[in-house]
Amino acid sequence: MGGAEARGTVRAESRDAIRAQALALGFDAVGFCRAHLAEEARARLMRFLADGFHGGMGWMEARAEQRAHPRALWPEAVSVISLGLSYAPDHDPLAVLARRDRGAISVYAQGRDYHDVVKKKLKALGQWMVRHFRGTELKVFVDTAPVMEKPLAQAAGLGWQGKHTNLVSRAHGSWLFLGEVFCTLDLAPDEAGVDRCGSCDRCLRACPTDAFPAPYVLDARRCISYLTIEHHGAIPHEFRAAMGNRIYGCDDCLAVCPWNKFARAHSEPAFAPRAALTAPLLAELAALDEAGFRAMFAGSPIKRIGRDRFVRNVLVAIGNSGDAALRPVAQALCEDADPVVAECARWAAERLAA
Repeated sequence: MGGAEARGTVRAESRDAIRAQALALGFDAVGFCRAHLAEEARARLMRFLADGFHGGMGWMEARAEQRAHPRALWPEAVSVISLGLSYAPDHDPLAVLARRDRGAISVYAQGRDYHDVVKKKLKALGQWMVRHFRGTELKVFVDTAPVMEKPLAQAAGLGWQGKHTNLVSRAHGSWLFLGEVFCTLDLAPDEAGVDRCGSCDRCLRACPTDAFPAPYVLDARRCISYLTIEHHGAIPHEFRAAMGNRIYGCDDCLAVCPWNKFARAHSEPAFAPRAALTAPLLAELAALDEAGFRAMFAGSPIKRIGRDRFVRNVLVAIGNSGDAALRPVAQALCEDADPVVAECARWAAERLAA
């Protein structure tokens, strides 16, 4: 194995060794594909951008060429190893939506930041490959680079892009974090994943804000995950009531997928939910200052949106709670230093007064 040529065809047993090592490192799904995207995937991206469905995520448009063409990102890439790490919950993630005095945080953000967890495993796999395949070069990616992870994962046989546009796996449902190893090894590709959504449209019907104008098409500007995480400034009034108590992300379209019935709860200790984040009290979250916010969300993906954006989301949930006892909490923030927080506090206080 150590004498395999970096740019020559890698023997099947060597490919099997890579898969075995990835699984030993804790990955739950492994597949191989060429460093190339099908025309359909590239066309879908361009339509998404042309329609403006990316909203304020200008970085998607700025690096569209690299996103659409993996070799534009790294010309030396020959193959892609696509890897999945399950974060399937052991409970109903939508149950908290009925607890209106509590905040609903997306399952993926209740434990440690997945970027750190997945990248650590990717680097370990990369280091192993460099040692075992003489002369190979590689780069690892998880979410932050202009990589179309889901189409690559489908090309590598990990699953298919469902009607909610996320990856669906026969074994892991809709609960997979994705990462990639781009490498100079010539690895035989796996068979691409086949769409098995059929006539099911549960994910489309579950969306609180009607963010799917058509199957397989997402208008991020209407998506609660986008509104609570990526969107800067005030949240449009037309979406506030539909947000309910979702304060970071939204699991609705993922959680209703029938393929989840085959998913076993994840076994990654880093993804174990923090008790403080499973159903936190809105009143306590609204009281967070910058220091308190940073302390509470250290090591969490939530930390990156900052206190102001987070408290903005919490105030929307307070306004939707129907709990008059929370009105003083909102009133206390009506003169907040951040004008977006102050506006949302006034909105929440008025809504509860009514």
